[in-house]
Amino acid sequence: MLRYVTYKRVSTKEQGRSGLGLAAQERDIRLFLTTYSPEPWEVIGEFVDVQSGSDDSRPALGKAIALVKKERAVLLVAKLDRLSRKVSFIGKLTDDPKLDFKVAQMPSADKFQLHIYAALAEKERDFISQRTKAALAQSTKKLGGMRDATMKRNAVLKEQADQRAGKLAGIVLPLRENGNSLREIASALNSAGLATSRGGQWQAVQVKRLLERLEGGNSVPTVGQP
Repeated sequence: MLRYVTYKRVSTKEQGRSGLGLAAQERDIRLFLTTYSPEPWEVIGEFVDVQSGSDDSRPALGKAIALVKKERAVLLVAKLDRLSRKVSFIGKLTDDPKLDFKVAQMPSADKFQLHIYAALAEKERDFISQRTKAALAQSTKKLGGMRDATMKRNAVLKEQADQRAGKLAGIVLPLRENGNSLREIASALNSAGLATSRGGQWQAVQVKRLLERLEGGNSVPTVGQP
């Protein structure tokens, strides 16, 4: 029988919103178990941390990993960033031969693929942060006044959008060329911990707009089309 140890994490802020973060993770975990896991299976342990993803010293995760190794079970999380937002930490997990783990939103991904997604997510977050600071600094120097303030904001937003689209091109274009649907590409971006420009989850319509930006404004088939 295949045995699982589930792990969920929310930040203090997320937990403050009525525990919806935990509910969503539990939903994805259950969907994986009932849809993708070989049968029979059982959950032998459930662990939760209320802590930031940038903090690697999480007691519940440590206990979950210890139980996984002791019982030769599989660590199961809803999203990759629930383990950590640091690629170095994810790398340690993927390099551990005694630790097997699965990500519910990426049911077919192996350790190698998960490591790549983690690296892309971290690099994208750092890049956006640096570009935002640089764009704001440059705009502040050149522009002033009420009218200039509007121009500055628009220039920053456009540059951010263009740079973000270019950064994500290495992920979305290969997936599109391989025949993945807009919904599947959105799921891959969410599983990699890559938020939208507003910090939310990717949807098919947002992927469509991203692809159209990358393709110079050319229309991209809507949801349900290749």
